[in-house]
Amino acid sequence: MLKIRLLDWYIIKKYLGTFVFTMVIFSVIIVVFDISERLDDFIKYDAPVSKIIFQYYAGFVPFYLNFLSPLINFIAVIFFTAKMADQTEIVPILSGGVSFYRFLWPYFISSFVIFFVTLVFNIFIIPETNQLMVEFENVYIDPETDNTKMYTHLQLNKNTYVYIENFDNNQKVGYRFSLEKFNGDELVEKTVADRILWDSVKHKWKLENFSVRKVRGLKENMISGASKDTSLDMRPVDFEIYDNLTKAMNMQELNTRIEKEKIRGAGIMDELLLEKYRRFIYPFSAFVLTLMGVALSSRKVRGGIGLPLGIGIFLSFTYIVFIQFSNMFCLKGGLPPIIAVLIPNIAFGLLGVYLLIKAPK
Repeated sequence: MLKIRLLDWYIIKKYLGTFVFTMVIFSVIIVVFDISERLDDFIKYDAPVSKIIFQYYAGFVPFYLNFLSPLINFIAVIFFTAKMADQTEIVPILSGGVSFYRFLWPYFISSFVIFFVTLVFNIFIIPETNQLMVEFENVYIDPETDNTKMYTHLQLNKNTYVYIENFDNNQKVGYRFSLEKFNGDELVEKTVADRILWDSVKHKWKLENFSVRKVRGLKENMISGASKDTSLDMRPVDFEIYDNLTKAMNMQELNTRIEKEKIRGAGIMDELLLEKYRRFIYPFSAFVLTLMGVALSSRKVRGGIGLPLGIGIFLSFTYIVFIQFSNMFCLKGGLPPIIAVLIPNIAFGLLGVYLLIKAPK
């Protein structure tokens, strides 16, 4: 294993220091722009200042810094590397017997630190902060005035099917409920109720004005009543109609939802898998964009750092746009989620290798 020498520490400190400084600058910029855009919503829905600061922006800032981390990383690498090249620091390093690939070693260490921190945030921190932001947005920024989901069909397990004509997410009440249980192709039990209510204390469903019809061959048995409690493998969150809920799920919730979706087939499997895969794969952009950044900015050019920085900003924005296009093709065009997540890193990784080969050494 290569030892970390004084020169390596010098580059690592410059890399990570510039990265953190750039994140702080971006934090201030995105908060200022968001306040100017959201101020009318805050006033319209009487959002408390304490919730704006400690709920909304406590979730907003980590989410967008995580989203823009490829851009921030790329800019940081190009900025300090181009500055080193402009001040003729790289040429003496390479002339002193250090190979170009050995010169990349501290960049790899720094990008690994960023990769690891980003991965931990993606898996453990960002879903929790997203939960804060989503809860705030759904109340104070974009509340659903008619938060009712219509004509819902769910398959709870291999033999059990549920239908609810409409479900009020505000009151946690469903109307015209029916549940059918099958044994193979044969109906063995059917339950209908005028209303179904979620009891948040008992964590059970309550049926009102219900009847249960049990079929045993040629024999049938009918039971009816005013109300009864029942346990079903569904929760009110299954009827939420907001489109920002997957990003607020932790990994356990996401995996559970994926397993349920395999049975239910509610049409959101691609969205769930896309969210899961990108939490693990997108942090690899730290290596991809670092490779590209060093290859682009390690040569001293006339005009200083302006040209490499401009190219870097253009390519990093292209990378982010590429990610959004691949996500859209996955959700709307049938592209498999794992392919949609891998394509940006593979494409830009190949570009980075090409630029590295062409870079002056």
